[in-house]
Amino acid sequence: MPCLDEAETIGGCISECLNTFASAKLRGEILVGDNGSTDGSQEISQLMGARVIPVPLCGYGAALLAAIRASTAEYVVMGDSDGSYDFSQIPLFLNALHEGNELVVGDRFSGGIEPGAMPWLNRHIGNPVLTRIGRILFHSDVRDFHCGIRAFRRGTILELGLKSPGMGFASEMITKSALAGLRIGQVPARLRKDGRSRSPHLRPWRDGWRHLRYMFTERIAGVQVMQSRIANSTSLETKNKNCKSREGRTVL
Repeated sequence: MPCLDEAETIGGCISECLNTFASAKLRGEILVGDNGSTDGSQEISQLMGARVIPVPLCGYGAALLAAIRASTAEYVVMGDSDGSYDFSQIPLFLNALHEGNELVVGDRFSGGIEPGAMPWLNRHIGNPVLTRIGRILFHSDVRDFHCGIRAFRRGTILELGLKSPGMGFASEMITKSALAGLRIGQVPARLRKDGRSRSPHLRPWRDGWRHLRYMFTERIAGVQVMQSRIANSTSLETKNKNCKSREGRTVL
């Protein structure tokens, strides 16, 4: 879980995870990537049995990456620490991984969005538009590019070289998985109204623009890499043909 001053909700998230572990007979560890909380979030997490990973580099992606790297598990489930995601759904994500998927993304639009859980602009314009663009650019069938609860094979995802420190991490994970040809599954994910009394860290216009810019940049980079590979392959084939031609003249 990424965390920055989530004392109001992180205890409930950890408790929900522990109850799910017990009821589903799962062995697991809870890791909190903390971005320097000053409200007691770290102490609450440790008291409840979670392992806190201090992350000096600020950002959603930085916090998650640090926790993912610190984990030793084969499978990782990531989710926000604001109470908006239902961690009792963890077994659904793990089942999808056991079916052969390498990344499993939650779909809030099929799982249900509680009243007040997502702003109207994000629900009807922002998320659908960005997801549609991502589906077209990366030939992906993911229905919710920005759902924050996901599960994946840890080693496979780390091999992608993810590096976005901010909210773009969500897009980067899907786009690089798609470009790498990973098998991506989807499960319905319930979205609840978060339990915080303060405003969220998310800034819709700023973060939306960053997601959009990242996707186009990544698509262009992917095309350039593909063109480079084709050019190198063509050059190698030409070189091999020339070598064979010279060898033929020598034998004659």
